[in-house]
Amino acid sequence: MTKPLFAIYGAYGHTGRLVAAELLAREAELLLVGRDADALDAMSGELGAGERVRTRTAPVDDPAALRDVLTAADVLIQCAGPFAVTGAPLATAAAEAGCHYIDHALEPHHVKAVFDTVQATAQRTGAVMIPSLSFYGGLGDLLAGAVADGIPGIDRIVVAYAVNGWRLTTGAKNTATLLFAATERLTYSDGALHAGYVEPRNAVFPFPPPLGPRTMIAPFPSSEVVTVPRHVPVRNIDLMLSTSTFEAEDAFESENIDARERSATDFTVAVQAIREGDSVAGQLTGHDLWRAAALASVEAAVRIAEGRGPAKTGVLAPGEAFAAEPFLRALERRGAFTLTLPDKESEHA
Repeated sequence: MTKPLFAIYGAYGHTGRLVAAELLAREAELLLVGRDADALDAMSGELGAGERVRTRTAPVDDPAALRDVLTAADVLIQCAGPFAVTGAPLATAAAEAGCHYIDHALEPHHVKAVFDTVQATAQRTGAVMIPSLSFYGGLGDLLAGAVADGIPGIDRIVVAYAVNGWRLTTGAKNTATLLFAATERLTYSDGALHAGYVEPRNAVFPFPPPLGPRTMIAPFPSSEVVTVPRHVPVRNIDLMLSTSTFEAEDAFESENIDARERSATDFTVAVQAIREGDSVAGQLTGHDLWRAAALASVEAAVRIAEGRGPAKTGVLAPGEAFAAEPFLRALERRGAFTLTLPDKESEHA
């Protein structure tokens, strides 16, 4: 039986390298794809996996080349941001080629566009497409699904990220610059998605001990506003990010630090599901958000390639494609984070 072929776009970036290493650790065969042939060849040699790693050049502005490459692959993991620039061409090419697709986007406009523009094509070609299966966006979506499981008619979901020691790559820096400069934000309230200007504010989120209450940026422009309502019955969604995330002096000046330094992040992602004045909460805590993101996308890609993916094709939210708690538990077993979920029977006894 032929082994599945995993394509990685943006493989010579930090996230792409982590994705490649994790796939190789699972005995996978890789196709490294990008616009820079020399960088791809250097990356292939660095991985040291011989014939298990191949390379192909395909710029994002060459649709025919992208379709040709992705026709030969089983699953694409898209790691090259900012996705406001790279997202549409690769998602379109994957859908047209019938190649399963996972990306690391957090940009809500890109995620909405994938649902809006390639759903019919992906369903026709049999592709499973899961945008935003990463740290930001993806883990919040899955945690919301796990916390809210079995609770009807939720008034509000709050997703709060507390991150310390985050050092932005060039792609992440460009993404953050675009996101926070955008004047048209996507928000979810009164059971509907809205687009328009929203005045940023500071809020306080009560993280459990030992972290405790933290000052937060709200709303945080992440993709859960698009994905969570697809699988959670909720009327309002609030997204928050700790203000301390960007307070480190070198947060935006860290493109050239080494992988060990970049891994030195601590994070907590917490979710509250509020219904009729009562709330249920869960959280995940860990170190190295980049590795957690890579593990999440690889876990999904391997499941899909092995026939353990969702029963339906097309564009899906992370928590729509996979049962949220079992998927998170699988990542916990691989060391991505520690997961704490509520005892639903006790909460509602």
